[in-house]
Amino acid sequence: MKRLNYSILLIFLLFTFTGCAKKNRFEINTSKEKVDVSIRRFDKDLIKLDVSKLNQSVDHLYKTYPSFLPLYVYNVLDTLPEDTLAVAGMIKQFVQDTSILSVNKKVMETFGDVSDIEKDISGGFTYIHHYFPQLPLPEVYFFVSGFNRSVLITDSILGVGTDFYLGADYEPYKSFTYDYLLQNMRRESLAIDVVSATLFRYFGFDGTNNALIDNMLHRGKVIYLLSVFMPDKEMNDIIGYTPEQWKWAEKYEEEIWKIIVGKKHLFSTDMQLISKYMNDAPFTSLISQDSPGRLGTWIGWRIIKSYMDRNENVTLEQLMKENNYRKILEQSHYKP
Repeated sequence: MKRLNYSILLIFLLFTFTGCAKKNRFEINTSKEKVDVSIRRFDKDLIKLDVSKLNQSVDHLYKTYPSFLPLYVYNVLDTLPEDTLAVAGMIKQFVQDTSILSVNKKVMETFGDVSDIEKDISGGFTYIHHYFPQLPLPEVYFFVSGFNRSVLITDSILGVGTDFYLGADYEPYKSFTYDYLLQNMRRESLAIDVVSATLFRYFGFDGTNNALIDNMLHRGKVIYLLSVFMPDKEMNDIIGYTPEQWKWAEKYEEEIWKIIVGKKHLFSTDMQLISKYMNDAPFTSLISQDSPGRLGTWIGWRIIKSYMDRNENVTLEQLMKENNYRKILEQSHYKP
């Protein structure tokens, strides 16, 4: 019996130390100094607008959303915010449009309760505030646009079109978007997209050569931050891959790298070539028609992860300030 207990103890200690070794060194307690995000539900208020009291209802919108409504009116309704008569007419037309009614109904069903999304965004924003306290965090708004606009962003506002997150199988999407984009047009992607958009706005491209490697590693840095700041999310969801696409990238990682290096693409400044590695597409055409798109971003993240794993003294702030991407590549010792 003593021998059995000793064996159990050894197994317990093995799992304990293995768990400690794999612990994220940047993990924080998000219950401390928590950033509480309360999403401003402009989408709900617009959908429920009382058109029988149109002028009064629109005036209420202006008072409730003094910063966001002018942004929405100008960019979505394509109307001058000062022309309140025209704005009222456009809003009435929008909420009564028969083609929009079913979309708005689906929005209300899908986003009736958003407490889970607020929790996810709050966690991500808490991490941002902890590691980059100098960065202002935007107020988050939800809106509907009839598939006209997916995001509205300024220094203080981040608006997200909830009608773009109704599910990959939502039938109306098939009439205006590509199949390869559908996998991320779902409710589960929204919080990730909010934190991602915030990070990409703050950390714009900072490469000195604008070569493929600069673009790969810049995006890789932001994806690395996103993985740290949203630790409960799966990596394939963070990068926007299906589980099958992720497995393909992992399986052929060595071959992907050999192609990029072998074809001497790594230091190319050809923007057309760079876009084929970095932009959304059904596949990365320079690699394989069986591959997922944006493999440049995926490999970029892999290199950054290797760099941070091997250089434990490097802080997140130092990582984001470092724009010598050849240096990062060398010190990553990346070898798939």
